[in-house]
Amino acid sequence: MVYFQRGSATDELSSNDLKSALFTALEKLGTRKKVLAIPPDYTRFHSKAGELTAFAWQYYKENLTDILPALGTHVAMTGDEINHMFPGVPFDLFRVHDWRNDVVTLGTVPGDYINEITDGRINYDWPAQVNKMLVEGGYDLILSIGQVVPHEVIGMANYNKNIFVGTGGAEGINKSHFIGAAYGMERIMGRANNPVRRVLNYASEHFASDMPIIYVQTVIGRNDQGKLVTRGIFIGDDEEVFEMAADLSIQVNFEMVEKPLKKVVVYLDPSEFRSTWLGNKSIYRTRMALADDAELIVLAPALKEFGEDPTIDKLIRKYGYCGTPKTLEYVENNEDMKNNLGAAAHLIHGSSEGRFSVTYCPGHLTKEEIESVFFKYADLKEMMKLYDPEKLKDGFNTMPDGEEIFYISNPAVGLWAHKDRFKD
Repeated sequence: MVYFQRGSATDELSSNDLKSALFTALEKLGTRKKVLAIPPDYTRFHSKAGELTAFAWQYYKENLTDILPALGTHVAMTGDEINHMFPGVPFDLFRVHDWRNDVVTLGTVPGDYINEITDGRINYDWPAQVNKMLVEGGYDLILSIGQVVPHEVIGMANYNKNIFVGTGGAEGINKSHFIGAAYGMERIMGRANNPVRRVLNYASEHFASDMPIIYVQTVIGRNDQGKLVTRGIFIGDDEEVFEMAADLSIQVNFEMVEKPLKKVVVYLDPSEFRSTWLGNKSIYRTRMALADDAELIVLAPALKEFGEDPTIDKLIRKYGYCGTPKTLEYVENNEDMKNNLGAAAHLIHGSSEGRFSVTYCPGHLTKEEIESVFFKYADLKEMMKLYDPEKLKDGFNTMPDGEEIFYISNPAVGLWAHKDRFKD
């Protein structure tokens, strides 16, 4: 059922609009005595999920007993990040999801089904795992809050991904990421219906239908002045509410460029992007817009590591972004890769497959480190002087020397493609 819907490609919803939308939906649910909120972490600061979580706390007060940020494999939020993203919400409500230890398995999606929907590329079973709080906490309402936006692993982010990946376990996260990589990222991005989503929908239908989950989904886009604004909010308890948000997100967050892009410069906000695990959105979200032999330059002032998880960081450093064939060979022949399919998927996603070049300009990694994982390196200060984010506008820019570049100030809020590489 859809409890609230509002949004269009021209809407600009205020904080009061979001509060009114949430309160309208929650009133329809009746009294709830123990509520769990599952928002994203700080890497989705612009989702408005922090604000909506604060509104949920205002509505339920002491009946909102726990807040479990959907970390997935990300590091726990700092106190400063929590205070910034969730203004006024008591710090002692926040819990930390441990994706390696704090999970239970609700059921198993059979390999035969996965084999069928992936065109025979994957035939393993998939465990539907969630944080044990969802099962053992005695909640009569679970609010899953987040933003629907094009995504490299699952086509369109959020909905039940927030549950099964955001609060999921190592095996479930690893295997779901690898399904997407094996099926083909460029066949998935920007599409609400794809094999990874179908696996999660199977899990929702068969193993989680009795959970009191309500989805609060936002759609965020840029207005004519380049400012991020809320274009829509959709609240409900099933797939319909996700599909509404996904349809709007495609209108708002997807840009079909007129010609393949020869040179793209992406800026990674230091408050959000400190690893290539996250920063490689610069690659994922632009790859379908890039011309053959194009150059992608990534300005990454806070980049200090490859993986946020120590094990994944070690694997990225060991194998590098070496392309799909080589990565699959490593998975076949190396136990550490077999046991960390999420890392393998990430290495596939982050490779240009030799079609275009990726130049990272890191704030805290050395030239040797960057080149060891098969990226090119350039000095951050020099490149920031050449391509100053303060002076560039999103989209095409003509530089003083006549060079044309395409600039992206935040790769997490969109998807860019050329029609020749984005085909239904």
